[in-house]
Amino acid sequence: MSSIKESVEIARRPEDVFSYLTDLARLPEWQESALSATPLGDAPVGVGSRVRVTRQVGRRRIPMTMELSEFEAPRSFRMDGVDGPVRGHVRGTVEPVGDGRRSLVTLDLDFESHGIGKVLVPLVVRPQAKKEMPKNEQHLKELLER
Repeated sequence: MSSIKESVEIARRPEDVFSYLTDLARLPEWQESALSATPLGDAPVGVGSRVRVTRQVGRRRIPMTMELSEFEAPRSFRMDGVDGPVRGHVRGTVEPVGDGRRSLVTLDLDFESHGIGKVLVPLVVRPQAKKEMPKNEQHLKELLER
């Protein structure tokens, strides 16, 4: 299946937007299905950083560990699920717009499934993510433009 890709323009500098997007503990602030996010370890955020995220997927609460596999501040990052029945893979890019005081954020999301995830991804996870992602980006925009 193809990935889910959404973009939003935000009236903030790319450095500010990237910093917020990669502050792993803040995922529940702007992502509707993220119930909690706990960074694992005390090292500065970068390649190899992990976060334990619990998401509400349909009627299930699904815990998963995500790891930053790419980190090119302030332009791009990639996070990959490393455990659980549903493993998300998201690539984020932050591009300067105009004079650099605005940013274009693009999130590209895909899934890998294991066990019960093979049923959950097409029936629940992908449809929920497709519906949720534009709302999440709008919420991100509202938070960062306050």
